[in-house]
Amino acid sequence: MGPHKDAFRANDNGEPSGTAGRPIHGQLLSKDLTNVLVIVVRYFGGIKLGVSGLQNAYKIAAKEALDVAQIIEKTIDEVYEVTFEYLQMNAIMQLMKDPCVTILEQKSDLNCTIRFSIRQREADRIVTALKKVGTVQYC
Repeated sequence: MGPHKDAFRANDNGEPSGTAGRPIHGQLLSKDLTNVLVIVVRYFGGIKLGVSGLQNAYKIAAKEALDVAQIIEKTIDEVYEVTFEYLQMNAIMQLMKDPCVTILEQKSDLNCTIRFSIRQREADRIVTALKKVGTVQYC
């Protein structure tokens, strides 16, 4: 499943339609996971489970695997550079204190420059505020 949850693939691989891929995909959505691959292998044990039994089996298998998995959280960041006069330093630094902002490089002179990274989902909010104070460029 891609980072925006718009690109995914679910496959029933020979099971009745919607009995394997959909329940697994549902577990990924319920845990709000992206950039992940889940594969469930089921061996036939001689008992036919029926549609609801198959759905339940795949759902539970995916849930139990995800419950014990180590989930690594990563953010999608963008890098920007803001240029401003030294007199605007206080206003810029207030915005740089945001927990989503990480300062990568800073040059203070008559004209100052700060290169920073920010979570993609928060970029518009911070960049709009920075444009009111200085010149912002996407790197």
